[in-house]
Amino acid sequence: MYALATAVLFQSSVQHFALASNNLQDAPQWAVDFMKQVPTTWDEVKFIDGYPGKYSILARRHGDIWYVAGVNAQDNPVVQTITLPGNPQGKQVVMYSDNTQLQGSVKQVKTNRKGGVKVNIPKNGGVVLVLR
Repeated sequence: MYALATAVLFQSSVQHFALASNNLQDAPQWAVDFMKQVPTTWDEVKFIDGYPGKYSILARRHGDIWYVAGVNAQDNPVVQTITLPGNPQGKQVVMYSDNTQLQGSVKQVKTNRKGGVKVNIPKNGGVVLVLR
């Protein structure tokens, strides 16, 4: 998930994904689909939380879709509720996240009544939320 999150966190008009001969064959289809759809330009950027060298959570908007990405470089997990832009109360969000073995998963989650989603970003891990 760290690699998927950096596609949102880092600003570049040309996305560069490091590939080896087996990367696309080993990656789950949902990860490949995400890499195909992630925008290369952004209409709005919002800093949500973070500290240099520790962790970063950032939101970027392309059209009417928000991408919220976070990465963690600390020894301990970052566990917090992220309030999403636009206060989307009770809305479905796609969450790409790490499990305890740093293997990725994708699922639908519902925002709370304040428009937030609880995330757990493990050491050297990442998370991406997509709000349509």
